[in-house]
Amino acid sequence: MPRHSAVPSLLLILLAAASAQPALAEAEAPTLAYCAAIGAPADRLACYDKLAGRAPELPPAPEAAPTATAAPSSSELAPKGALNAAQTRSSSSLMSKFWELDAEDKRGTFNFVGYKPNYVLPFHYTSRINRQPQSPTQAVVAQPNYRREEAKFQLSLRTKLAQDLILPGGDLWVAFTQQAMWQIWNGKDSKPFRNSDYEPEVIYVLPTPEAWRQLPFGWQWRYAQLGIAHQSNGQSDPLSRSWNRVNLGAGFERGDWSLSTRLTQRLNEPLATDNNPDLVSYRGRGEFQLNWAHGKHTASLLYRSTLKNVKYGALQLEWTYPVFEDQPNGLRWYLQAFRGYGETLTDYNFRQTSIGAGVSFMQF
Repeated sequence: MPRHSAVPSLLLILLAAASAQPALAEAEAPTLAYCAAIGAPADRLACYDKLAGRAPELPPAPEAAPTATAAPSSSELAPKGALNAAQTRSSSSLMSKFWELDAEDKRGTFNFVGYKPNYVLPFHYTSRINRQPQSPTQAVVAQPNYRREEAKFQLSLRTKLAQDLILPGGDLWVAFTQQAMWQIWNGKDSKPFRNSDYEPEVIYVLPTPEAWRQLPFGWQWRYAQLGIAHQSNGQSDPLSRSWNRVNLGAGFERGDWSLSTRLTQRLNEPLATDNNPDLVSYRGRGEFQLNWAHGKHTASLLYRSTLKNVKYGALQLEWTYPVFEDQPNGLRWYLQAFRGYGETLTDYNFRQTSIGAGVSFMQF
């Protein structure tokens, strides 16, 4: 090939390279006019960002897939003094809040809180008054002319003595409950107390390990408990009634519903000093309580069973609703209905039906 024919080709290559330099320079450092000439909005915005020296935004991280859990309770009840959900981390389990099962619900020791329902019923009506209390080892005692209309109240407190004791999450509680029947409408007889029962307890509560919680149909096994209790009516013979027992219990939960179960083994005592040897045959050897808490409403059904004969035992129905709607854990309207044996310890072998109305307080 002649030398002069290679010169035009070399010049063309140099010109092409020279014309490419501005484009490369613009790509590395765009001008305002260059960015404005871009048609696609997203590309044009990226060009402006580059011109302004702004770093590109990273795409948002994908949200983690939700894990399958049991439906939370929708109840508005909360431990007294607890902050709202926006201020503190708390479990969605009402049973955990009550017994402080989960780590985020632990509140330490020696905080006095409610245990069994605390209530005052200015009106309490019973279908029958036990006018001749007796037992196989106690003589018949004639009672005054008590009225069937009276007042009933119950005070029940508990506190935690030790936290994370023996086993992980295990807590030791002590509790005290007093229930009284007051003849407040019986002015003729100076408004006496017809009956008072006293019940101290020691309870060890152990949360169920998470690996063991899941049960069929969305239920969860939340805790096991072991306790010892004494109950008496504080009377002298022949009206004295008392017993000691060991309780083994468990708690189960599903959303707004919970179930508490407790089996009782009475501690035997000599017949000569036993005021009520047949007590468990009337009052029962087990308790099963179904609870419902939805929004501001709560309801519970307690069934006491002898585990042998359905003729004995008792049923108790309770319902509550806040007096002040902005304070669901404060003062609440309270209704109670009872049917069966043992509304009081003196009446352990006496069957009656009663209904009461009033207010409850100190839920937990």
